[in-house]
Amino acid sequence: MRFEDWEPHYTAICETFGFDRAGDEEAARLIGSLSDTDDSVLLAKRIKGEVVTVCGNAPTLLRETDRIEGTVLAADAAADVLFRAGILPDAVFTDLDGAEDSFFEMNRQGAVMVVHGHGDNMPLLRHWVPRFVGPLVLTCQTRPFGHVHNWGGFTDGDRAAFAADALGAAAIRFAGFDLDDRSVPPMKQGKLLWARDLLSLIGYDL
Repeated sequence: MRFEDWEPHYTAICETFGFDRAGDEEAARLIGSLSDTDDSVLLAKRIKGEVVTVCGNAPTLLRETDRIEGTVLAADAAADVLFRAGILPDAVFTDLDGAEDSFFEMNRQGAVMVVHGHGDNMPLLRHWVPRFVGPLVLTCQTRPFGHVHNWGGFTDGDRAAFAADALGAAAIRFAGFDLDDRSVPPMKQGKLLWARDLLSLIGYDL
């Protein structure tokens, strides 16, 4: 999704949650300064024309491994669950709040780390980004620039789906998604509601 099309949704998200756009813009500049690596061509090669499975971290994930096929995009902590089950994601979409040390091993084994910067995770960016030695793609919530990308999406899972759509996936499937989970805190429930609305923009009604 072009940023011009994404921006109205981003603005509405900021208004809903009280997010500070200036903080997001600062995070975008920060993440761009922490690494000049850009493996977006590799990410696109793994996605274009392929069936893609986006894996979320709902408790059902391990019961749904039979639904996983093609290119595997893991949302944050779902990557560790998959890795422990013997599945190496092709890419991990993360704002690092669910990052584990296993992310380094996945990255060394070739998983593309798609690391997202926003106003609330700048300390995590400073800690993690310089330590990734494998393929890396940087993303932001605000206007993209240079080697910092924005394909749209809000949570790790729907960002992965938006990237797959933008980079030409033949089809997108989902595993480990429970957008009706009411056991999570209110903030997370609000994010899940947004995820559902956003995914509908690219043709997926979950």
